[in-house]
Amino acid sequence: MAIQVEITRKEVLKVISEFKKNYNYDFENYAELSFKRRIEYLLVSHNLTGIEELLAKTSADETYFRKCINDITVNTTELFRDPDVWQNLKQSVFNNLKDKRRINIWHAGCSSGEEVYSTLIMLNELNMLDKSNVIGTDINTDILQKANDGIFNKRFNPCYFENFDKVMNGVAKNNGSIPHILYSKYFELDEVTKLYRVKKFLREKVKFKYHNLVDGAAFCKFDLIFCRNVIIYFNTELQSKVVSLFHESLFNQGMLLVGVHENISYLPVGSKFESKIMKGLYVKK
Repeated sequence: MAIQVEITRKEVLKVISEFKKNYNYDFENYAELSFKRRIEYLLVSHNLTGIEELLAKTSADETYFRKCINDITVNTTELFRDPDVWQNLKQSVFNNLKDKRRINIWHAGCSSGEEVYSTLIMLNELNMLDKSNVIGTDINTDILQKANDGIFNKRFNPCYFENFDKVMNGVAKNNGSIPHILYSKYFELDEVTKLYRVKKFLREKVKFKYHNLVDGAAFCKFDLIFCRNVIIYFNTELQSKVVSLFHESLFNQGMLLVGVHENISYLPVGSKFESKIMKGLYVKK
């Protein structure tokens, strides 16, 4: 039977306060219930007696604190997640960028990098890879290393190749006139371990770097920003701050793609975007 731990709101606020005081990590505007659950998960997975032990260990050891931050971070992604979204991206969004001399794309909260590599595969198939600059960022340093390695488990992620086929080899899109795209074009497979690795020519086309959306600043101008299923963990104040950062980071008519269940229209900064083409896509006015 799994051990369960429940902490009070007062304890949640104490953790937030101490993390900010000791390391200037600000979780004040994260969705409180979600943050509470992650701290409870942390106490169980690290076999801690309570928040006092957690705070004592994190305040005394910055390396341990960084590990806790990595474990708190929610990392859920997959190759070509939500295939319908990627089919729309392929048909509409990327075609709108074809005539640009240079294309800058930012995956904010990229997790282990599957959607970044999905983008690179699609850009390559559209003959746009060479003129594209793709950056993936996350707050979790461990997951960034995994993204940089580009190694994924086929046994644990069978939907990856199903998604790949739906997007890249869809019957309705091919009609038999376009050659079937083989996985081996982009992945080196080890059938014994069931691990596969993104090929080097793709891995060399992306830069993964640490970036904290909570207090980070604009560092480049982008044509397209992906931030899917990230702001759902923030409260309204932080959502507004992060979306304002994206607005500042986009060229005029640049595009922001959020999760299919996320919406920025109700935010004050939402008036600076126009929603069109597909659900979850916003264009800077």
